[in-house]
Amino acid sequence: MAAASSSGSAKALACFHASLLAPQTRTTAVASASPRRASVRMRASTAAPAELKKTVWVWTENRQVMTAAVERGWSTFLFGSKDLGEDWSSTARINPLFIDGPEIFDGENQKVAEISQVSSPRELELVQPDNVEVKNIVIDFRGGWQVIPAENIVAAFQGCKGTVLAVSTNSTEAQVFLEALEQGLDGVVLKVDDMDDIIKLKGYFDRRNEAKSQLPLTKATVSKVEVVGMGDRVCVDLCSIMRPGEGLLVGSYARGMFLVHSECLETNYIASRPFRVNAGPVHAYVTVPGGKTSYLSELRSGKEVIVVDQHGLWRTAIVGRVKIESRPLILVEAKDNSGDTYSIFLQNAETVALIIDDTGSSGRTAIPVTSLKVGDEVLVRKQGGARHTGIEIQEFIVEK
Repeated sequence: MAAASSSGSAKALACFHASLLAPQTRTTAVASASPRRASVRMRASTAAPAELKKTVWVWTENRQVMTAAVERGWSTFLFGSKDLGEDWSSTARINPLFIDGPEIFDGENQKVAEISQVSSPRELELVQPDNVEVKNIVIDFRGGWQVIPAENIVAAFQGCKGTVLAVSTNSTEAQVFLEALEQGLDGVVLKVDDMDDIIKLKGYFDRRNEAKSQLPLTKATVSKVEVVGMGDRVCVDLCSIMRPGEGLLVGSYARGMFLVHSECLETNYIASRPFRVNAGPVHAYVTVPGGKTSYLSELRSGKEVIVVDQHGLWRTAIVGRVKIESRPLILVEAKDNSGDTYSIFLQNAETVALIIDDTGSSGRTAIPVTSLKVGDEVLVRKQGGARHTGIEIQEFIVEK
């Protein structure tokens, strides 16, 4: 990441703040690049932040990238020249900050940040909590260094008052820094000239924000359990471990999805596979991020699904593998209090179960389909039935 040259070459850094728990309401200082490897000093604090917030700064010369940021409510920009700052300020409502060599100053000429370039373990050692003098520091990893240094920085700066960010050249790289050691760095400097990276990173934050919310689940009473014959069923193996009470939302009708339990529970028949959900036949819907559905047959390695627990709390997970095999099926139908009927086909196996409400005294989290009977209550997710390419739309539809 190069600093502004003495000739005042124009570099613009769009800065926005994305909170993982709530909308960001304050302006945070921005950092720029410097050719100087700074040994900086930051005071450590034993108090952890009250909220997990992430800051994203976007470095660009592209006006379309600026426009994309402004349209999403991100209005703080960093400039290498006041001329460019004034030009952009004339066309958009922004808050300009300015680069002066290796340092960044706000409109009141207050220094707000420095950068440290890191390309070796020795240089990484220089960036330590006891060696940081400024409130904000940007780490620019050189030579392909990313994942391991990000983890080391997260560990070293844990509990510090200052803001630590890393330079990222695309949205995927940014996510690596934001998720290192689960906690991640405080933020990233997104150095891009393609507005798609802005859109993708914003989508990432939107999904993380959604995951802090709960999906409303309702109880439905089983009205039919019937062995129907053979079909092509789908096992979804995730890159994440699921806990008791967690599974995927699956159903034959988009208007109502059953919560199908993972194979995390021990049985007398087979070893626990807490990464797997035996989800149902190829035609069934499964809930994916963004309020969308996908057919089980469309899932493949690298796609995302949402894992939901019996309280409606959910998180995203990456599909590692999908297995489609011919297996005997059971048809399950259930009705809610309003009389709406929901349907799902599942493999006729002891390891396949539907999640139930845990407010009772039974202590169970799920009922195996082989033990399921009419009158049992299971959890379903009610939603709009009309779909176009997985997106909910408003139109008349009959599913039966």
